[in-house]
Amino acid sequence: MIRTLLSLALLLPVAAQAQQSCLVVGVTDGDTIKARCGQPGAYEQVKVRIAEIDAPEKRQPFGERSRQSLAGLCHEAQAVIKPTAKDRYGRTVARVSCNGQDVSLHQVRAGMAWWYVKYGKDMAVQDAERQARSSRAGLWVDSEPIPPWEWRKSKKTEAIGN
Repeated sequence: MIRTLLSLALLLPVAAQAQQSCLVVGVTDGDTIKARCGQPGAYEQVKVRIAEIDAPEKRQPFGERSRQSLAGLCHEAQAVIKPTAKDRYGRTVARVSCNGQDVSLHQVRAGMAWWYVKYGKDMAVQDAERQARSSRAGLWVDSEPIPPWEWRKSKKTEAIGN
């Protein structure tokens, strides 16, 4: 019976899954958290990719500052997680709010992430990036910061060339 219910739950589209309140127990980088969801005795740890944004990679300029910004807002805080999809790594992609703040907007306004052009749909996040650029917030202090998707591609090319 339980296996059947679990199997059915896995078949539900992610967007149909209800939002949940979870405790943020880790911050991997500027756009990924680990959250403990569920009830005592039945907790589940979930890796969540923040929707709408792409933050600098750990070894990329501003990568650690971006992670610290997200940790400052969310680490050990209750988060409201609204799943929107699963990514190719099996992570839950979700809109997340911590301490009443939308995490995507927070990171982009602070200049700690880009609006993810490839997957972004929320024009408020795009507008927040425009404002961060014009005020030279965070990573925008650099005249030509490299977007994470380009940085990852260049690192992959370097690895293949070696």
